[in-house]
Amino acid sequence: MDITSLLGTSSLVTTDRVGLKSVKDGNANLFQTMLNGAIDNINNTNSLLSDAENAEISFAMGETESTHDLIIALQKASTALQYTIAVRDKFMEAYKEIMNMQI
Repeated sequence: MDITSLLGTSSLVTTDRVGLKSVKDGNANLFQTMLNGAIDNINNTNSLLSDAENAEISFAMGETESTHDLIIALQKASTALQYTIAVRDKFMEAYKEIMNMQI
């Protein structure tokens, strides 16, 4: 799970002489960076889930006997899925909070 794209967003924010933070390249660039990071996370999770399923099938068919590799693949997939669900839940929580704001 590569979070470098999310960590790189801090370079888009600068502080002016009054101390207020402003975005250099605009909000669209920041949103695009966050969106690309989320899409990469989902693609990585799907890849790990597919690898775990393939490892289970290989083990069940007797092609491999390594339970160690099977457990590692399953744990990677489980961790990636839990992370993706946690990010989704935080996103939904933020969305609900924004929708409940009164203007």
